[in-house]
Amino acid sequence: VQLQASGGGLVQAGAYLRLSCVASGRTFSNNGMGWFRQAPGKEREFVATISWSGSSTFYADSVKGRFTMSRDNARNTVYLEMNSLKPEDTAIYYCAAGRSAYSGSYYTDYNYWGQGTQVTVSS
Repeated sequence: VQLQASGGGLVQAGAYLRLSCVASGRTFSNNGMGWFRQAPGKEREFVATISWSGSSTFYADSVKGRFTMSRDNARNTVYLEMNSLKPEDTAIYYCAAGRSAYSGSYYTDYNYWGQGTQVTVSS
């Protein structure tokens, strides 16, 4: 089982990026999915989660209104659209597959993790 995240890069403040995470080895269409991030010297923090069907999403306060998470179960892929990026969004972004159909904001809610993709936002 593998979760492959991509789409990161170096952008200026205010820019847009879209991260993708493709699952292989099994389907996660019945599982909630999440995005977390980890900045240098900081703990991994929750960013967003989406329910198995995509009908329900939940965001960290720090990204609410700027980030949008979505999924395409036919492609076994989840996305994170990031608008109005800020320097404080700089981090490695990880996608994760949840243990159940609705996953929360704790890292223990997830049992599969991708390798991460670097997002760097310059001021």
